[in-house]
Amino acid sequence: MWADSHCHLQYEGITADALARAAEAGVGRIICVGTDAPQSTKAIEVARDHPGTVWATVGLHPHDAKNGVEGIVALLGAPEIVGIGECGLDYHYDHSPREIQREVFASQIGLANERGLALVIHTREAWDDTFAILRAEGVPERTVFHCFTGGPTEARLCFDLGASLSFSGIVTFKTAGDVRDAAALAPLDRVLVETDAPYLTPVPYRGAPNGPAFVTLVGAAVAATKGLPVEDVEAATWANTAALFGLPVETYP
Repeated sequence: MWADSHCHLQYEGITADALARAAEAGVGRIICVGTDAPQSTKAIEVARDHPGTVWATVGLHPHDAKNGVEGIVALLGAPEIVGIGECGLDYHYDHSPREIQREVFASQIGLANERGLALVIHTREAWDDTFAILRAEGVPERTVFHCFTGGPTEARLCFDLGASLSFSGIVTFKTAGDVRDAAALAPLDRVLVETDAPYLTPVPYRGAPNGPAFVTLVGAAVAATKGLPVEDVEAATWANTAALFGLPVETYP
């Protein structure tokens, strides 16, 4: 069985069909990730409707940092919640002022530490500040850099912090050599796979709707970069997703 460690099933119109296709593809666990208070609320609802298959995170994306964390704090306590995020810094678009992004990121790191939840990080063109804030606030024991877009240098710095990396469909893109190099050197116990659906559909289905079913293609690409059987990556990422998000311990099928 595969685990999609990061997607957005709560986005309108993709839940039912995406879950059916995921089941057919052998995807047995899905983390539905929040990006603001309304989307986090919907993620919890999707998880509640699909117990044992879908879990939720609550978070404030850096694009929405200007909205403040109060809305997501009010959601904490729901049993479906297994993480804080996605949160972090995005200096590519700067939809929220950078100072506010940094403050809100630090606040969410604090929430993950206080609540004993996994931390799901989004970082884009902001590596130095991301690492600095993590060091200052204290890296949560269970931390993942989602949709990893760095290369070997950034990967090693993430590992030095004790974090894991989650690879998306980007690892299949022709231009993503640095990402594949990072996947190749990553210890297998620090690797997760995701779709980030509905975004980043992997090759060879670019242009088609993305969904958790396509996490199998991401896993196959990671296996190819590492020179491993696909089954090894499948088993490892299933276990790593369970460990990172504190999911029930089950024997791998």
